Amino acid sequence: TQFLKLVTLHAKLTNCNHFPAGHLLMSIYIIAFILGLFFNLVTIGPIIQQICRRNVLGIYLLSLSFSDLLYIVTMPLWIYYFSNNHKWNLGLGLCSLAGFFYYSNLYISIYLLCWISIDRCLAITFPLRVQAFRRQRYAWIICGLVYILVMALHCLVLYLDKLADPLNDSEQTCYETFPMTERIAMFNLIRVGIGFLLPLVVISVCYWLIPTKVQQSRGVDDQGKRKVRLLSMGVIGIFSFCFAPYHILLMVRSIAYFSVGEKQSCNFEQAMYLPFTCSLALSSLNSVVDPVLYVLASNGVREDMHLFCRKNKQRHVAGSPLVDSKWKTRVTNLC
Repeated sequence: TQFLKLVTLHAKLTNCNHFPAGHLLMSIYIIAFILGLFFNLVTIGPIIQQICRRNVLGIYLLSLSFSDLLYIVTMPLWIYYFSNNHKWNLGLGLCSLAGFFYYSNLYISIYLLCWISIDRCLAITFPLRVQAFRRQRYAWIICGLVYILVMALHCLVLYLDKLADPLNDSEQTCYETFPMTERIAMFNLIRVGIGFLLPLVVISVCYWLIPTKVQQSRGVDDQGKRKVRLLSMGVIGIFSFCFAPYHILLMVRSIAYFSVGEKQSCNFEQAMYLPFTCSLALSSLNSVVDPVLYVLASNGVREDMHLFCRKNKQRHVAGSPLVDSKWKTRVTNLC
């Protein structure tokens, strides 16, 4: 295509060596690590309180936070990797582990967001029919299945794809092998279809039905309608900002491979390296946005955050014999 010709004109014609953007990527991962760790740790307590109140949504939120934390723990490895000019000297084991948690978190988050959307849609559209199925036991089973299926498929792919060694010994890169092979290109197209496009269609349908149903309901006040609109825009925003750029560029790279062949796609891979790696880093920001979106969009969770804060203050004040009752009252009211 004409677009492909224009892009390849700006690429080098020698080999597939890429152009590192370590400082930019390192900055994105540092921001994601600090904010993601803070927001997820702050919101775990209130989310657990939601679960104790037998709130089904709390189970999905806790599963989402746990997945984010598993990935956040590996972020210092990526920060070190990019600060070291894309040189991985931590061994194959840590390279595989870091990549495993990254891709697992990516698709666990996508499918949990998808299922939260389905749960919200069914609860609003068919409140009486689905009441018997919206139980905490079923929510735990669904979250467990999402974890098991995503991680099992990832392990299977790593086991079967012997050619795609995540650690490139010659260049000491981790999960940055260019150009892609035919097998990887085909797998990427399947991954984009099942891991991104299908959930995106489901979520779009759900959040098209939910506001329509809420607007028609006379029992929902303006604040409730506003919260539904914010939640709808937030979920679509996560997919548009965090997940869409990476999967769109991944699809373009894979299609380009089949369109021009492996030799000519090398030039295209060079031109796509910087935007693709930046989109990969942007996808890590979902660990920051997930707790902010679903915790702050719910009035009940916000109240639990205040209650959780007050209880911690009360425990702290109660443990000090030098504090009088008036000071206790002031401290507990700070939250």
